[in-house]
Amino acid sequence: MNDAGESRLGNADPAFWERARAHLVRYGGDFAPIIAERAEGSFMWDADGRRILDFCSGQMSAILGHSHPEIVEVVRRSIGELDHLYSTILSRPVVDLAALLAELAPGKLDRVLLVSTGGESNEAAIRMAKLATGRHEIVGLSRSWHGVTGGAASATYSSSRRGYGPVQAGSFVLPAPDSYRSRFIGADGTYDWRAELDFGFELIDRQSTGALAACIAEPILSSGGVLEPPVGYMPALAEKCRERGMLLIFDEAQTGLGRTGNLFACERDGVAPEFLTLSKTLGAGLPLAAVLTTSEIEEACYQRGFLFYTTHASDPLPAAVGLKVLEVVLRDKLTERARDLGDYLRSGLQALQQRHECIGDVRGRGLLVGLDLVKDRATRAPAPELARRVARTCLELGMMTSVVCGGFGIFRIAPPITISKPEIDMALDIFDRAIRTSL
Repeated sequence: MNDAGESRLGNADPAFWERARAHLVRYGGDFAPIIAERAEGSFMWDADGRRILDFCSGQMSAILGHSHPEIVEVVRRSIGELDHLYSTILSRPVVDLAALLAELAPGKLDRVLLVSTGGESNEAAIRMAKLATGRHEIVGLSRSWHGVTGGAASATYSSSRRGYGPVQAGSFVLPAPDSYRSRFIGADGTYDWRAELDFGFELIDRQSTGALAACIAEPILSSGGVLEPPVGYMPALAEKCRERGMLLIFDEAQTGLGRTGNLFACERDGVAPEFLTLSKTLGAGLPLAAVLTTSEIEEACYQRGFLFYTTHASDPLPAAVGLKVLEVVLRDKLTERARDLGDYLRSGLQALQQRHECIGDVRGRGLLVGLDLVKDRATRAPAPELARRVARTCLELGMMTSVVCGGFGIFRIAPPITISKPEIDMALDIFDRAIRTSL
C-alpha cells in the first residue's frame, strides 16, 4: 500500500502508475489518468481530492448512485450471514429475487437464472434458445453489444470482432435501426425502417440453412450509440421472428429497471420476448445478472440436459442486493423520476445543440441519452476525434463521460437515476465549456 508520502502525490503518483503498467492487462483502450479513491452518490473523488461527477454511473450500472446507504447495509449484513454457496444449494434471497422478477417482468417470463455478468446472462439465453429449438443460427443487430464470451461475442457487431478468428457458426446480422444515419432515410428525411427490416431478413433468409434459433436485441442499442428503434419496430421484429419459428431475446443490461422511464424498456413497445436478460442495473454496480424465460422453454431445456454451471450462479449475497435495488426503485418511484429528469436533460442538451454546430443529434429515452458530435450537420459525418477531446476536457473539468466505440463521436449519457437537477445543470455546463474549449 502507499505510505503517507506517496498518497500526497495524488494522481501523479509514479509508483502507482509504474505498478499499473507493469501488472495490468489493458482490456479497453487507455486507462483514465486519475486514481479513484472513493465514490458516493453521483460523484467520485480522485487522489488529488477533486470531486468528479460520474455521468455514466460507473459502467452504466450504479443506477442508485455510489455507496447507496441501503445497499451498503445489505452488503454488510449479508457478508456476515450468507455470502457464497455451492451452486445447487438455494437460499431465500435467490428464490425471493427470482419470484419478484417473475412478478414484474412482461409476458410470462416466470423462470429465472441468476448469474454474475451481462455476458453470462446473454450466453445462457443463447444456449437455451439453441437447446430449446434444436437450431443454432443467431441473429443480432449491426451495432449491438452483448458481451465478450463465445456466443455473446458472436452476436456483438458494434466493435471488437477483429483478430480473434472465426465466430460461432450461424451468426447473422441485421442492420441496426439508426434513424439518424440509416441508408433507408429518404430525401424528405423519412426513415423507412420497415423496408430496412424487410431487406435485412431477406438477406438472412438467403444465408440461413434453415436453422434459425433466435434474435437477440437491445430495446435501445446503448453501446451502438444510443439508437432508439422507432415505435413499431420491435413488434415488427417480433413478428419476423414468429414467422420463422425464432425466439426473441431482449438484452436489457442497460435499459432495465427504470432508466428509460419504464421498468423494462420493451414495455413501451408492448412486446414480451421469450428471453429477457438483466445485468448492470440489477446489481446497481455489484456483479449480478439474470436470465428470464418462460416455464415451457425452461422445462424443454431441463429435459434436454441444460447445463450452465458457473461458480457464482445463485449466490445469496448479490441476490440480496438485487432485492434491495428493486425495492428502492419501486418504492421511490425512480422510473417516473428517470422519465422526468430525462426530459429535463434532453431539453438542456438541445439548448446546447442550438449553440454548437458540432452537435448533430440528441436522442434517447429517460436517463439514457446519446449526444452525437459531427463534423458537418449536412453530411452527418461523425467526429470521433472531437468527441475524444471533449471527453478528456470534461474529465479535466470534473465530469466522467463515456464515448462509444466503433468510429463514431457519440457520448452515451447514463447518470444515476437518483441524480438531481442541479447535478444535471452542472453536467450541462461542463459539456458546454468542454465543447467550446475542444473546438
